[in-house]
Amino acid sequence: MTDIPKDEDTTLALFRLRDFRFYISGRFLGTLGMLIQSVAVGWQVYDITESPLALGYVGLAQFLPMVLMTLPAGDIADRIDRRYIVAGAGLLEAAAAGWLILLTLTHTGDVTWFYAALALFGSARALMAPASRSFVPLLVSPLQLPRAIAVSSSTFQVAVITGPAIGGGLYLFGPVFVYSVCVALFLTVTLAFFAIRTRPPVQTEALVTTAFQRVTAGISYMRRTPIVLGAVSLDLFAVLLGGAVALLPIYARDILHVGPEGLGVMRSAPAVGAIVINLLIIWRPIRARTGHIMFACVALFGIATIVFGLSENFWLTLAALAVMGASDMVSVNIRSTLIPLATPRQMLGRVTAVEMLFIGASNELGEFESGVTAAWFGTVPAVVIGGLGTLGVVGIWMWLFPDLRKVDKLSDVKPQT
Repeated sequence: MTDIPKDEDTTLALFRLRDFRFYISGRFLGTLGMLIQSVAVGWQVYDITESPLALGYVGLAQFLPMVLMTLPAGDIADRIDRRYIVAGAGLLEAAAAGWLILLTLTHTGDVTWFYAALALFGSARALMAPASRSFVPLLVSPLQLPRAIAVSSSTFQVAVITGPAIGGGLYLFGPVFVYSVCVALFLTVTLAFFAIRTRPPVQTEALVTTAFQRVTAGISYMRRTPIVLGAVSLDLFAVLLGGAVALLPIYARDILHVGPEGLGVMRSAPAVGAIVINLLIIWRPIRARTGHIMFACVALFGIATIVFGLSENFWLTLAALAVMGASDMVSVNIRSTLIPLATPRQMLGRVTAVEMLFIGASNELGEFESGVTAAWFGTVPAVVIGGLGTLGVVGIWMWLFPDLRKVDKLSDVKPQT
C-alpha cells in the first residue's frame, strides 16, 4: 500500500495518489460504458423483437453469469494479481461490445446471439467485480479509506445518472457508433489498471488445498466474524424488504398521476440523495459511533420507505426517495469501509465476492418480494409492510450483533485472527 502521512486525510491528498487516480478513472469509465451499452442493447433488442419479455432476457443473460461466477471470481482475485484480472476483464468487455457491432452490421434478426454476447459481458463483469471492489483498501491508508470509498461511490453515482442519458443521445448516431464508444471505454479501463503500480497481495494459505475450500473460505470467515456477518446480513434484509423502487411505475401512473416524465424524475431521486450525502462524507467522513450511525440510517431508510408508500404528493414522494437513497448510501459506505478493515488482505477478494453475491441477490429478490406482496395486499400496503419489516430487522440485528452496534471508530477495526 502507498505510504501516506496520517495527517493528510483530505480529498486532495487522495487525488495526489497516482494509483488511486487511475483506479477512479478506470472504474468510472467502465461503469459509464456499461450503462451506455445497456441503453443501446435494450433499445435494439426491443426494436428487433417488440417483446417486453425479450428485455427481461437481456437482464437475465447478464445476471446468470454473475450468480455462477462471483464466488470463484473472488477466489481468483485472491490468487492472481488483481490488476491483471480487471485489465483482462476489460478486454472481455471490449470483445463483447465488438461482438454486438458485428451482430448489428450483419443485420441478424436472431436475438439469441445478442444474449450470447451479453452473457460474455456478464461473465466479464463477474470476473472483474470482486477484484475491482477489493482494490481500494490496497491503494490508501486505513485513515483515508472512508473518504476514498465515498469518492468511489460518488463517481459511480455520477456514471449511473449520466450514462443512460449519454447512451440515449449517442444512439441517435446508430448502435454501431454506441458500441464503438463502449469498446474504446472498456479498452481504456484495461490501460488504466495496467498502469497501477501497487501490487496486491496474493493468497498463500498452505492449509487450504481444494478449490471448494478456497471458494467457500469467504463464507466461512464471514460466519465466524460477527461484525462482518452482521453488516452484510443487515443490508441484505433491509434491501430485500425495502425493494419499493420496483413499484415506482405504479406510483407514477396510478397514484401520483405524473406520467413517464415524473417516473424518470422519481428514479433519479435516490441517486441525487446518495450523491449529496456522499459529498458530505467526502467533506467530513464518519469517525465515531459508527455502529449506531449504521443502524440509525437503516432505520431511517425504513421510515422513508413508509412515507413513500403512504404519500400521495409528488414532492413528498421525491423527498422520501431522496432520503432513502441518502440513508442507504451511509449504510453502504460504512459497510464498504468496515468489511475491508475487518478482513485479512489475502481473503479480501473472496469475502467481497460473498458480500456482492448476497447483496446482488437481495436486490433481485427484493423487487420480486415487492411485486408478490403488492399482488397479495395491494401496492401501498406492500410498501408499508416492507418499511415496517426493515425497522423490525434493525431492532433484531441490534440485539443479535452487539459487536456491530458497539463499533465506534472504524480505525479500531482489525481482522479476526
